This record gives sequence, structure tokens and C-alpha cells, in this order.
Amino acid sequence: MLCEFHTDNNHLSVHLQESTLKELAQVAPSVKEQSVSSTQMDELTPAATFGTTGKSGLGVAGSAGQSEEEKSKLGKESEHEDDSNSLSDKEIGAGEHHHLHLSSCHECLQLENSTIESVRFASAENIPELSDDCNSKLEENNDDCLAKGIKRVNLAGKPPNVLIYLGSETAKVEFEQVKSILQECIDADSYTIYQLHEEQVLKAPWIDNSLLLIIATEEPISEENHKQFMKFLSKGGKILGFSSSFTFDGIQIKRKNKLKKTVHELVVSKMDSTEIKLNLLVSGCIFEEVMKEDTSKVKTLSRLNNADKDIVIVHLTYGDSGGEAILSQAHLELDINSMDVQTEEDFNLLKISNTKRYEVLKEILTSLGLSCELSEIPMLTPIYLLSSDEEIHLAFLKWLEGNVDAEGLRASSKVSLKFVSSCESKMELTPSLMPVITEMGRFSSEHFSLKTYQQNLQTKKLGKILLFTEVTTTTMNLLDGLMFELPEEMGLIAIAVRQTQGKGRGGNVWLSPMGCALATLHITIPLHSNLGQRIPFIQHLVSLAVVESVRSVPGYEDIDLRVKWPNDIYYSDLMKLGGVLVNSTLIETTFHILIGFGINVNNSNPTICINDLITKFNKEEGTKLKPLTADCLIARTVTVLERLIDIFQEKGPNGVLPCYYKYWVHSGKQVRLHNEEGPIAWIVGIDDYGFLQVHEEGKGVESVHPDGNSFDMLRNLIVPKH
Repeated sequence: MLCEFHTDNNHLSVHLQESTLKELAQVAPSVKEQSVSSTQMDELTPAATFGTTGKSGLGVAGSAGQSEEEKSKLGKESEHEDDSNSLSDKEIGAGEHHHLHLSSCHECLQLENSTIESVRFASAENIPELSDDCNSKLEENNDDCLAKGIKRVNLAGKPPNVLIYLGSETAKVEFEQVKSILQECIDADSYTIYQLHEEQVLKAPWIDNSLLLIIATEEPISEENHKQFMKFLSKGGKILGFSSSFTFDGIQIKRKNKLKKTVHELVVSKMDSTEIKLNLLVSGCIFEEVMKEDTSKVKTLSRLNNADKDIVIVHLTYGDSGGEAILSQAHLELDINSMDVQTEEDFNLLKISNTKRYEVLKEILTSLGLSCELSEIPMLTPIYLLSSDEEIHLAFLKWLEGNVDAEGLRASSKVSLKFVSSCESKMELTPSLMPVITEMGRFSSEHFSLKTYQQNLQTKKLGKILLFTEVTTTTMNLLDGLMFELPEEMGLIAIAVRQTQGKGRGGNVWLSPMGCALATLHITIPLHSNLGQRIPFIQHLVSLAVVESVRSVPGYEDIDLRVKWPNDIYYSDLMKLGGVLVNSTLIETTFHILIGFGINVNNSNPTICINDLITKFNKEEGTKLKPLTADCLIARTVTVLERLIDIFQEKGPNGVLPCYYKYWVHSGKQVRLHNEEGPIAWIVGIDDYGFLQVHEEGKGVESVHPDGNSFDMLRNLIVPKH
């Protein structure tokens, strides 16, 4: 007898529909990912027992870099020949050709307010999801365009060059900071970003061959340079100023030293006449209008929410050819890791405003004529069959021999898997048919270390057989054709670097950002067992395992990573870092359970990730804790989860609840039941079946069922789910 069992607890179990984007692979252009360098940490071994402090093998993913081939194509001037983003006279000259920068900016998604209905890992509800993997180029396409002399232009007739002027200094670090944020906002397929060096301002013919000039220096602008910038505006160019001294016409800058390098709330006027409030680091300067008789060319976009209502972002037009500038004295361009944030309060304010910072920046760039729409969906990649144990790997291959057809196919209604020994150039690869390469010796990835995974996986069964892929639709579908018949000791796990069919609110399809730990784990639980009688508890065990996998590492005990009922991972009680999805199928007397989890590990934007918390902790405590990598976190999480399940099966809920309460965010929180005017109650814990328990005055303790309520942490409400 086969029956689908979907846990009642807060839509914990979501029946995954068949792929609705089968045409994806046919229409998505190929993307050649830029390599990311990574440095492995010293080898450590995981905690030996649950609840005790142990060591772990951790790693750090580095930032993307330019290839030598790209470096040879860019920056031909001798004094900048080592700088892949230097702008040569030839490249910004008559516009004979322009490099196509193909990359993967990311479409917006809406996240649910409560549980994740796909393996989701963004860090706040109802936010646009962006990624930091915007550094890839298609060199082949570049060559084609160079050979044909194609010049791509936008509607304004300007070639799609974006220039960043940082004053007289070389400012390589600052250039990379500004370039990075731009690549996460604009359609990087359509624009090439260069640094405009001081000596090029007057010499290089950039004025006619650039769409946008970004001025990001507090240095005074020389009279000659100012004339060039005004000439650029007069010819229809666009200027974006980030805390710069550049102004013209009816605006002047006034210094306010008490504001310098402080975090303040801004009120920003959007194009649709709505307002958005956010906290940003301000420069210490404000704008003042000086031409009262003609204010038509000056528009205030943002003021500080202070007594003086100081103006910090303005929009100015110039000339008759569409020239315009948006000048900001708030640091929209700076990531929190690029600032010297002094207090925890400032850190929290800036991180909570991070998604709004992106929203405002994209609004500004769009108003200046740039496209911020997603243009690339990465191609799906083959799956690699890997194992942490060679003996189990051979046993799995032997099992496969009798469980695939003559073509090596293992059919499934969701994703059929075709097992092949090596990667063939003409393999069919669609959302419903994926090749699985069984030869482990051929595997290599910039984003996943099998060695790191092996060192940190200390399990009896779980996570032993891996299906790893760089890009897939969703990991939740990959195990469907294997899990019901595979011997129990061959614990399956699917791991991906990116997903293309995460399901956002309203059926939105979205790209997962680089830097997330994305996995789906298969476990079996006997129906007649402690956990089999309390299946909703599984999500709590997984959430706890994620937190414990970090906070059980020596030195990392005080990293403020917490669990939020029923299935989220949080920074303190402020921001979401990840979540869990549980899908269960009962066959006779055994539950087959797929556990999907996604955690922000190394993707600082647009919200927050675990490595942000580690960086923050190092600054505050003077420590040198190493950043984490996804491969390490996944392996440690699976290891801790297996121990938690064993403890629960032996001792029931009381075996794990003390540790769960140690890390959860709800202790003593006051809430209202049913609606905002409902009766007041206090959260006291969770019951034996994983439901939230609250104490209402005069009524004692009662359980609140999450399939009828969603917990809104920000307003401390338990509200009916509509």
C-alpha cells in the first residue's frame, strides 16, 4: 500500500508537483560559470557525540576572479595591463566593438511569511532574492562580437559601458566593491563595467561611448574633470554619485560633521510616489538647494528622518539631450563587510535594511535607464554519483545493475535518472531526464569538496550516497526514483550549488543564489517508534541540527544562530538565514521522508548569512574564526541530525527539547491569539507532537496548530493563516 502522507503541521509537507518548466533547458542560453577560488581550512574532525563540543573541518569560499584570458582582452594600456577592468582608450574609443558581459543577475521572489514551501534559504520574508554570483563571462560570444565588430547600443544610443571614477587613487579594492554591487543589480548581460582612471578623464574618448558614469570619491573634483563630466551630461549621459563632491546647478554640498560615518534612517521617494524607509551609513554631507527661482531641474529623492529633514539624495537634469544625475550622500554602494561598523545596533539596522538598499539602488539604476531584469537562467548540469565510503559506493553500483534498464535508465514521474560511466558531449539533459555520472575519479567542483564532506560526515547511514550537481531544478525531485527501493544503509542525499525552480510566493520561479547550502536528505522512520508517532518533530530536529552543527564547533559556541518554530533558522530573533521542508510518504509501516534544507552560508547579500555572523563576532571579540563552507555545513548537519534522531527514538521529546530551547528565539515572548485584538498569551514551549504551546491568562496552557496559524516574529503575533 502506498499513500502520500503530508505532515499536518503548518504545511510542513508539500506534495511536489511535476516540473512545470520542461522547456527550461531548451530556451535557457548556456552560461560558462566563472571559477571561484577556495581555500580549505585546517582539517578537523566533527563532534564525537551530540551535545558535546567537538571539532569540525571547515572551509572558506573565496571571491570570483577574472581569468587570464579575460585579462588579456581588457585593459590594453601598458600602465594598467594587469587590471582586468581598466578602461583602455581603444575600448572606449570610437565604439568599434564592445565586450559582452554575460552574467546572472537574479529575478525577484516573494517568500512566504511562515514555512518554506520549497527548499528556501533567503533570509527575510517577502524580499527580492539576489545572488552574488555575477562574475561570469562567455568568452566565445565575446570573440564572435569582436570578430564581427558588433556594437550593442541602448535606446539612448549609448554603448553599454558603465564607468566608475574613484579619483586619483588606484583604488582597486573600492572599484571591486562598487562593481560587485552593480553586478548584483543590473542585467550584467547588457553592460560592461570599467574603472575610469584619473589620467583617462581628459584623454580617453569615453564621453561618446559610455552610458553611465559613477563618481564614488570624496576627493574634490578638479575644474577640468568637472567640465568633462558636464560635457558627458550635455550629450545625454547619466551620472550616479556615491558620497562624492560632484554637484552642479542648483545644488551645493554642506558638511555636517555630526553625521559623518553614522547610521541614519532615510525616507526615499520612489518613482510610483510611494515611500520607503531604511537605515544607511551617511557620509557627513547633505545637499542644499541654491537656485530657488528654478527648482524644476532639482528633485529631492530622499531626506534623513531627523529634525532637520536633511536632503541626502537628489535628482538633477541637464541640457536638452536627456542628461541627468542622481547624487547620494548615503552609502548605497557599501556592503556591511566594506564598512567599519562600530556597534551591534548599527550592524542590525544595516542588515535589516539590506534588501531595501537593493530595492532603492535598483530603482535609481532603472530610472537612469539601465535594465535590472534577469537575463540568464543557468543551464542544468549533469549529476555526479559520489560517496563518502568506497565500499558503499561499490555496493550501490552493484544494486544499480539490477535496478536500471538496458540503457541505464531509472524512471520516475518527477526526474528520471540515466546512469552513465562518463560525461558524454551529446547527453540529453532536461528537467525530467538527468544523466548521472558514476565514475567518481572524473569529479571536480570549485564549489564542493568531497574531501571536506567526507571529513565532516560521521554517520552510520545518513548521507552516504551523494547525487551532486552544480545546477538543478530542485534537489527535492532528484531522489524520488531511488529512495523507495534502495537498501536502508545506503543513505541518499542530493546536493546542489544552485536551483532554478525554487517555488516562491504566487508560483514565482526563482534562482537560488551562490553561497547557499542546498540539500535534500532521505531518511526512513518506523511508524511504530517514538518519532514515527510524532513526525512533525522532524522539522524541529533538522532546524536544531543546523544550529548545533555550527555552535558545537570550538570557538563558534556564541555565534548567534537560532531556531525559530516551526522550521526556520534565524540570526538572533531578527533575520532569517534558512529553512526546512519535510515531505513524508508512508509505505506499509515505514515513513520515507525527504528533508530539504537551504541555509545562507556565504551569500551576504541581499540579506545575511552565517559568515556575516562569524565576521561580526571576530570584530567584536578579536577572534580569528574561519568562515564556513556549504560542504562542511551540510555534512555536519547530517551528522548531528542522525544523533538527534537516535536520541529521540530512545528518549522521546524530552531527550532533545532542552537543547532545542537553548537555541530557540521564543522564550517568554508575549503574543496575541487569532488576531491583533485577540487575547494575550505567552509562549511556553512545544508539546510532545511539536505544536507550539501558549499560556493564556485564566485558560492554562494550550497547543496552537500551525496549519491554522502562522507565527509572525516581527509583530509577536500568532495570526490566522488565510
